[in-house]
Amino acid sequence: MNTMLRKSVLGIAGLAFAGGLAAGPLNHHDTTPSTAMTPVAAVQADKPAVDMGKLVPHGVQGAQSKIDLNDEQTGNAKAIIAATKKAGMPERAAVISIGTSLQESKLENLGHLGDANDHDSLGLFQQRPSSGWGSPEQITDPEYSTTAFLKGLKQVDGWQDMPLTKAAQTVQVSAYPDAYAQWEQQAADLVAQYWNS
Repeated sequence: MNTMLRKSVLGIAGLAFAGGLAAGPLNHHDTTPSTAMTPVAAVQADKPAVDMGKLVPHGVQGAQSKIDLNDEQTGNAKAIIAATKKAGMPERAAVISIGTSLQESKLENLGHLGDANDHDSLGLFQQRPSSGWGSPEQITDPEYSTTAFLKGLKQVDGWQDMPLTKAAQTVQVSAYPDAYAQWEQQAADLVAQYWNS
C-alpha cells in the first residue's frame, strides 16, 4: 500500500476512534441509536488488516450506537482483546465480548454503584458474585471477567454463527436482550483496530 493511501486510511480510522468523553454509569435505556455505520477495516503500518467479514458475519443488526472512549475505556477494550487471544478464541469472540461490555458498562470497570446498581453487578460485564461469576475482586479484573464471559460463550452451541445480540443474551440473560445489537459496529471497529497491535 502506498504511503499516501495508508495515511488516508489511518486518518479515517483515527477519526472513528478519537474521543475522550466518558459515558455515564450503567443505564440500559439511555443510549440514542445513531444510523448504521459502514464497516471499515482498520489498517496499521506493517500490520495485516482484520477481515471485517469475520468480525460481522451477518452485518450489523439495526440502528447502531457509538460512544467516544477515554483512555480507560480503550484500555479495557484492549484487555478484552488480549484475554480473548489468550483464551485461543477468534476475533468474533472479541467483537461479542466488547459489544456486550459496551452495553453493560460502556467499557467501564464499574464497582458497586449503590442504589444505581443492578443487584450486586460489577465490572465490565456487570457480572454478579451472587450468581457465581466470581468474587468482587475477580469480577472487577478485566482479564478474569472476560475469561468468565468467554467460558460462558464457549458453552453456547453455534455462537460463532449467531447474531451478536443472541450470543450475548444467551450468556448474560439480560432484561434487555436486544440492546446488545446496537454496539456491534463499534465493537468490530475496535477489534479491527487493536487485534493486531
